[in-house]
Amino acid sequence: MEIFWRTIAYYNSATWLLQTVIILIGIALTGLLISKPRTWVKMAMKFYMIGLYTWISVIYYYVYCEERSYNGVMAMFWGVMAIIWIWDAITGYTTFERTHKYDILSYVLLAMPFIYPLVSLARGLSFPEMTSPVMPCSVVVFTIGLLLLFAHKVNMFLVLFLCHWSLIGLSKTYFFQIPEDFLLASATIPGLYLFFREYFLNNLHANTKPKAKYINWLLISVCVGLAVLLTTTMFLELVPKN
Repeated sequence: MEIFWRTIAYYNSATWLLQTVIILIGIALTGLLISKPRTWVKMAMKFYMIGLYTWISVIYYYVYCEERSYNGVMAMFWGVMAIIWIWDAITGYTTFERTHKYDILSYVLLAMPFIYPLVSLARGLSFPEMTSPVMPCSVVVFTIGLLLLFAHKVNMFLVLFLCHWSLIGLSKTYFFQIPEDFLLASATIPGLYLFFREYFLNNLHANTKPKAKYINWLLISVCVGLAVLLTTTMFLELVPKN
């Protein structure tokens, strides 16, 4: 646990200015996407997400969390999600079209990354050894809120990865004493449920290639594989070192 918080302090103290820039760009793009969802804004948001997920993979995990025993697999996990965003930008799969069905929950989730550090301060932590808006769980909640706001058509494989990260966040609340992660991970549960509900209601009986039932089994297979991989690597931190 000491290693965990030490790496967070190292990350925050070295990157706080760049984190501020990332946050401001995210706020501006989100505002434009809501008020003026033009084609270039949608593409700019996808490039922003590629950069954001690459930042978490390379800067957060690979560089500043090198001391953690599981940093490599987590960097790979976020790198895969960055690749999914690259694929999405190329294919245009996620359309960023508003549905207005889940606006209230979406806005709550979009606000959660800013509540995250406030909870840290409220329980007696101080900068730099505290949570921040540009950390993995914060990025996950932001992404779910954004996709739920534009839930007309979303990438379910990305949602699957986000679902796994939420489960990891729940387990971290005990092992690393981070009640903030319980707040964030719990807030994503209804959003994730709505994504899967929309997907199966819209596609289960559709004549798609591959058929929806095969996509369902593929999602389950990936889910099981990720669960085994991530659960194993997360507990490496708890294994006593020789």
